[in-house]
This record gives sequence, structure tokens and C-alpha cells, in this order.
Amino acid sequence: MLTPEQSRRLKGLLRHGIPRTHRPWQTLAQQLGVQETEVFRTIRDWLNDGTIKRMGLVVNHHALGYTANAMVVFDVPDDQIREIAAAICSTGRVNLCYQRPRRPNWPYNLFCMIHGQSREHVKSELEALLKEAGLEKWHHEVLFSTRQFKQCGGHYGLVINAKGGQHD
Repeated sequence: MLTPEQSRRLKGLLRHGIPRTHRPWQTLAQQLGVQETEVFRTIRDWLNDGTIKRMGLVVNHHALGYTANAMVVFDVPDDQIREIAAAICSTGRVNLCYQRPRRPNWPYNLFCMIHGQSREHVKSELEALLKEAGLEKWHHEVLFSTRQFKQCGGHYGLVINAKGGQHD
């Protein structure tokens, strides 16, 4: 079990992201002077108790040859959004799928991202997605990326609770 000081140090290390090594938990363990299993167990416990809400990965798809990217936006009934999103995800053809609130002059509430090696490939994937998920009847737009900006994961800072105490 990690000491409170080791736990604090591990949280600090994780704020900078998971190490890009073949064994990231081992790398963190070496930095803390503990066993890899202790780091893994602590992170698992933090995920289970809500200390860490989620862990994710930012992939540089351009470096992998996926240079044609499209955000597909749908206008679907709000009361059907969960089942429609589940149908989209079940196809395995999208990388992201999420709900956003509608805005004035922007009726779309369901967004998904398709990555491909060419625009033709992305269009083909979209056609298959529409058929497989039964989405032909819903209004949608396809927005191809024109520029790539730096991608980075989330970073967490100090949070002040309502009683004035600090926690991370």
C-alpha cells in the first residue's frame, strides 16, 4: 500500500499523463520507489472509488496515416438519442460518439467522428454507417477537417471545495 506521500506524488505524476513506455505502471513505480503492482492497485482503487473519473488516450491519427477526418453531426429526437448512439457505436465505424446540446441556428445534437486514409474512404464508411445503424432518415451534415491542431489530454489542477479546503 502506498504511503500518503507516495499517493500524493503519484497523483502529481499522473497529472502529466501516463508515461509513454512499454510498461507505464512500472515506470511510475520506479519513480516512486515502489512495486508496479502497488501503482496498478492504487490506480484501480482510485477508478473504483471515483478519485479518478476516467482515463483516456489521445492518439495522433495523422501519424498513423489517417489524414481524412470527418465530424458527422445528426439531428435526432432527444428521447431516442441513447438508442441511436448505441446503434452508431455498435457498427465499429466511428472513433467518438457523443451528445451535445442544440444551439440557435445549429439543430444537431449527436456527433460522431470518422477517421480514414482518404475522403473517399470516410464517405464509404459513412454510407455503411447510415445503413447499418438505420440512420438514413435523420438529417445530418459531414464536416471534414481542414487543419490539425495540437492534441493533448486533460490536465487536472487544484480544486477548492465549498468549505474552503483544498483537494486534488
